[in-house]
Amino acid sequence: MFTRTLRAGRRVVSPGLRGFSGAGGGGHVEDAFERTDSPNQASLYVHWPYCLRRCTYCNFNKYIPGENNDLTMTECLQRETDTLLQLSQVSCITSVFFGGGTPSLAPASTVAAVLQTVSSRAHLSGEAEVTLEVNPTPAGKSRLADYRRAGVNRFSIGVQSLQDEDLKTLGRDHSSRQALQTVEEARRLCPGRVSLDVMFGRPGQSAASWERELRELLRVCDDHVSLYQLTVERGTQLFKQVQRGEVAVPAEDAIAEMYRCARRTLRQHGFLQYEVSNFARNKAVSHHNTSYWKGRQYIGVGPGAHGRFAPLGEGGVVREARTQTLEPDVWMREVQQRGHGTRRRIQLGRRELLEEVLVMGMRMTGGINHKHWAMFSPRLGLREAFGSSSEVQELLQDGRLILDDRGLRCSWDGLVVLDSMLPALLVELERQIAPAAGRW
Repeated sequence: MFTRTLRAGRRVVSPGLRGFSGAGGGGHVEDAFERTDSPNQASLYVHWPYCLRRCTYCNFNKYIPGENNDLTMTECLQRETDTLLQLSQVSCITSVFFGGGTPSLAPASTVAAVLQTVSSRAHLSGEAEVTLEVNPTPAGKSRLADYRRAGVNRFSIGVQSLQDEDLKTLGRDHSSRQALQTVEEARRLCPGRVSLDVMFGRPGQSAASWERELRELLRVCDDHVSLYQLTVERGTQLFKQVQRGEVAVPAEDAIAEMYRCARRTLRQHGFLQYEVSNFARNKAVSHHNTSYWKGRQYIGVGPGAHGRFAPLGEGGVVREARTQTLEPDVWMREVQQRGHGTRRRIQLGRRELLEEVLVMGMRMTGGINHKHWAMFSPRLGLREAFGSSSEVQELLQDGRLILDDRGLRCSWDGLVVLDSMLPALLVELERQIAPAAGRW
């Protein structure tokens, strides 16, 4: 159960928490983002699908380019951005995230062009968070200043490990020294706005070696750290290596201890956990990812990107789950022909929307407060939805779950086993929605 909880938080391109005080599971790091969800606002995710190589563990939507498609890809990203902004009718983009793939392979001019397109259709504040994922190679490091000039003001760096042998096992194309140099340059350009991605549960790793590595990382990191458990996904090179017995990943209880160790160590160094996988100090939380966990609208642009918004521009009033065409060449042809590459769109009914709000919101240490839940469910409150269930009452009584005047959230210990609690919450939500349907 622990394993699935950690897996769920990686990226919203394939859709997917915050301080502590006593048993309540949280300070109020996330409260700065509490505001009414507005159909006039959305965040924007931009997917750059290309990589120079595929890591052994990776099953994300990424491609090794056969030729240089940078210009066509840029033009198509601009056109789809323009089309979907018109379709959504949003007047304000609150944040932008360039993910991949390896977006630090994209020309800085691509980033500038997409941001210009956004600004021509909607308000993009000069203070809005604009994040770009960076592969910490010498080439990635050399482009950071150009990205900063193009409008990026936050970097998310895929360090993954400070052990060179582990980086080789993972198929990464950087060394620990190169990663540290990239972090240093990123911090110089965007002080206080650099996040590090680090992976645990790697082959041969122990809790003791992981703690030493974390402490080394904390000597050089900025104010945000994201921890991700290595998962062995079917179809990857790593999966085949594990199947053949060439490498062995740690047992689940050892991985759980690594996670507990990381939470303790980061807390000792002033980091507040605000989501299952994310930790920040000096209030340096990810505004963009927070919008996902808060159930706000987001527009997904690029091959394989996902979005959640109401298509007001064509008369729609119900939020849709939208998925763009996966394969880059096919996606580009579709964008050139009709302005966008949306392959799949599904209207979200009341139940589906509340399920997403519940599952995403419970990943945050602050959970879901009553005001936020009421924005999506004005007639069925949190206490009404979950207070009468015997299964939920059992979780409340053993201290893993908390339902009080603040709202519904996991305790410090409960967050580790969130995945085991969600089925009971989802079943009860569905049970309560049926008789309440006539009251919406």
